[in-house]
Amino acid sequence: MNLAEHVLRAGQATPDKLAMSVLGLSRADRWSHGRLRQAVLGAATGLRQAGLLPGDRLLLRLGNTPAFPIAYLAAIAAGIVPVPTSAQLTGPEITRIAAMIGPALILADSGIALPDHPARTLDAVTFAGFYDLPQAGFQPHQPDDLAYIVFTSGSSGQPRAVCHAHRAILARQMMFQGWYGLTAQDRLLHAGAFNWTFTLGTGLLDPWTLGATALIPAEGVTPQQIPLIASRHGATLIAAAPGVFRHMLRADWRPWAGLRHGLTAGERLEPGLRDAWRARSSTDLHEAMGMSECSTFLSGSPARPAPVGTAGFPQPGRRIAILDDQGREGDGPGQLAVHHSDPGLFLGYLDQPGETAARFQGDWFLTGDLAQRLPDGAMRTLGRADDMMNAGGFRVAPGEVEDALAHVPEAGEIAATELEVAPGTSIIAAFWTGTAPEDALRGMAESRLARYKQPREYIHLSELPRTATGKINRRALRARYRKDQP
Repeated sequence: MNLAEHVLRAGQATPDKLAMSVLGLSRADRWSHGRLRQAVLGAATGLRQAGLLPGDRLLLRLGNTPAFPIAYLAAIAAGIVPVPTSAQLTGPEITRIAAMIGPALILADSGIALPDHPARTLDAVTFAGFYDLPQAGFQPHQPDDLAYIVFTSGSSGQPRAVCHAHRAILARQMMFQGWYGLTAQDRLLHAGAFNWTFTLGTGLLDPWTLGATALIPAEGVTPQQIPLIASRHGATLIAAAPGVFRHMLRADWRPWAGLRHGLTAGERLEPGLRDAWRARSSTDLHEAMGMSECSTFLSGSPARPAPVGTAGFPQPGRRIAILDDQGREGDGPGQLAVHHSDPGLFLGYLDQPGETAARFQGDWFLTGDLAQRLPDGAMRTLGRADDMMNAGGFRVAPGEVEDALAHVPEAGEIAATELEVAPGTSIIAAFWTGTAPEDALRGMAESRLARYKQPREYIHLSELPRTATGKINRRALRARYRKDQP
């Protein structure tokens, strides 16, 4: 098999149908399925002519342009291993990544930081000239062969190189009905940048696998402008991180005919945000939970919406467990785990067999997320295991505190974390960005949380620190606001 061949197969039946449109406020860059396939396979020929061999690694340093998914698929088609990276990474950050992966070539847009590395650099303008070259054939692979490498967000330490196999594309099919409700007739608008793996998978590869249409906002389009372009171009599904939906709700717009629902991932969905989206759009918002090491595996869906306060259900075909501290399966609270047989599970961390082995307990991959299974089978997530707070000997999940405080009007974005106040002593602190007064948050905590769960300190911020992928960076909050240092 070849992952790229799998993605592009359905589009052959409708070569003139719109595959991708990059939407600006005044114009759109439109790509048919036929044009997309020609560009990918022409670029595959160009990469081979540039001297790349099967197994070589291609570091992608590209902006928010169609060149990103084209280069990604072209490399895989040719048997080359693409390594997508965020354009926001600095020179020192991308230098560390390049040292880890040893790229044979760096494909780069102007204005994006490059690594201090001896590999050749190919500019994006030259690369675009490859699109019209004769089409390459697809390099055949076994399902477990390495297809691509992505990096973790680094929210709990240094980013790790995560190796994925060609079979990963098969796992994504479990999301089509287990999360999206996706059909070949859909026009899925993803509000993220091309070089975010959430956009690459949910926004592009999955619609193309079914022969559907992907819509991507152009550089410069703000979250508040997304409803305008989505309605103008007939989006039936909208996918974005929760924060983007929050910004969309601040704009003045009405739901349009054809909008079926929204899809969100990347960070925990607050119940209040879901309620607000329902009230404005008359559609639901479906959350999915996944990670760099595995495609999403837990979600709500149009066929089975997540009950309030939960992240939904294991997707059909997934084998998910909750393990206690002794590795026994149960209903939790405990650590979420994915069975090693899942096709979406990674091959391992690059050149880190010990780190890879440490993430497994028997046949189970430990996600690092805590959860509890409810009687109806839905999963209530409790936060990252390393984000758990200790209040007077009681373990408290950040999400439990955040959900309670989210009921305060105008609270804005909320985060809870544990802050050290003295060696061996810590308190729960709450951070918020809205205009709500501190007394309103304190009162809500008192009415909804046991005393030991209530924050002892409230800190107002203009914005919450986030990782490169947009997740709340609680580790940064703990380091910046700890009380045991002058």
